[in-house]
Amino acid sequence: MFVIIAGGGRTGTQLATLLVAQGHEVHLIEHRKPILARLHRELPTEVIFEGHPTDPLMLEQAGIERADLLAACADEDAQNLAMCYVARTRYQIPRTVARINNPRNAWLFDQKFHVDAAVNQAEIMASLIEEEMAPGTMMTLLKLQRGNYALVEEKIVPGAKAIGVALKDLPLPADCVIAAIIRKGEIVMPRGITIFEVGDEVLAVTDREGADGLAKLLTPPDGNGTSLK
Repeated sequence: MFVIIAGGGRTGTQLATLLVAQGHEVHLIEHRKPILARLHRELPTEVIFEGHPTDPLMLEQAGIERADLLAACADEDAQNLAMCYVARTRYQIPRTVARINNPRNAWLFDQKFHVDAAVNQAEIMASLIEEEMAPGTMMTLLKLQRGNYALVEEKIVPGAKAIGVALKDLPLPADCVIAAIIRKGEIVMPRGITIFEVGDEVLAVTDREGADGLAKLLTPPDGNGTSLK
């Protein structure tokens, strides 16, 4: 996969480091001299493109016309929105991901500006805190690109209806598929005879209604299972 990262702050740098280590082709665009000096110490030279990421000529020099994904990681939300919009409307880039710096601007990061996925660090932190404070709370891990489906996680706590029940006997909602079970740090591939245990982390692909039904099975009758947001 060929990824263009717009913005060389800590987020962009870390993303570039991870993607390069995974064998992806990465071009990172940055114009600030102090940051460029750091980038040349942390990343291969061929990854770094010196220029402003909102400049179409700079984007073209970095190869945006053949890129698979643009990751807009600038420190200004307006820049990230503009880059996603230009990437899709001018260069027909298949996928865009944008960083949200100010949570109050989160409502702007949608298809109006051609943002396929937005990373809201405040929202992620709030979800993690909620999960730690309320055992048994369903957590949305990934919103799927099409439709209302998402990958969700639910940890089974004592008292749940599913405990001791085989998967084939569990009355799952119609639009809910169990993708995997994590048990004591090991992945258990779900089969009809798989029996749910306390502490299992259940990963499922489901829609909003399916998430509600799944939560009722995997949490106690008075549990705190939540639906998709």
